[in-house]
Amino acid sequence: MIQSKTPQLSVIIPTLNEDQNIIVTLEALINRAFDPEQIELIVVDGGSGDQTQTLIRHWQENHPQHRLYLLEGPAGRARQMNLGASSARGEILYFIHADTLAPQNYDQLIIENTEPKHEAGCFRMAFDSKHWWMKLAGWGTRFKWQFCRGGDQSLFVRKALFEGIGGYAPEYIICEDLHLIDRLYARTHFRVLPQKVISSARKYNERGLWQLQWHFWVIQYKYRQDHSPQELWAYYQRNVWQNTPKKSVT
Repeated sequence: MIQSKTPQLSVIIPTLNEDQNIIVTLEALINRAFDPEQIELIVVDGGSGDQTQTLIRHWQENHPQHRLYLLEGPAGRARQMNLGASSARGEILYFIHADTLAPQNYDQLIIENTEPKHEAGCFRMAFDSKHWWMKLAGWGTRFKWQFCRGGDQSLFVRKALFEGIGGYAPEYIICEDLHLIDRLYARTHFRVLPQKVISSARKYNERGLWQLQWHFWVIQYKYRQDHSPQELWAYYQRNVWQNTPKKSVT
């Protein structure tokens, strides 16, 4: 039976064709929680064509003691995460990707480090890759500068602040995380906790490390130069969206 205790932390996971990752992520979120009773898991699916929704429902049936809710909405990470936030009951929201593993006791770390003067933050990050560049990219997330931030690090924020700044901007199909983080930096003292989330390097494996990294740098530059969300998405579609030969970086 689902616990009646009101959750303090709402974990929001957007998905789209994530049947290879979602169960591992859900298991980690439960097993690594300090107190599973103080969290709720909200998966927001953007219309997966694989077994993502089936696997989540099966997990729900086999774990009725945990709060797991599956929502469906239009594809688009910003829209999906906003939908999850609108249904959340926790005072603190925690956004994490479906291919990212949270650190041990992540829930208690977030709750203890979210306060009136520090209403938002993230963890450091490491990729599941032995490649030197991927290790260096993860090492750089220890710094507090805004350009060291990204959605792969996961993000926690008080729900009241999230709603107060309007949540994720749905016009940003990509860079939605950068746009939100910029607004959070302007409103509160943003914390970077020393514990690490483990993020998948699968996109680099699939598309080639240096090719993909170059395009991500260009997108970051264009974003910082105030290119429109439409221009950013058009560049991403032209240069990243298409399939490319797999090149391992592990």
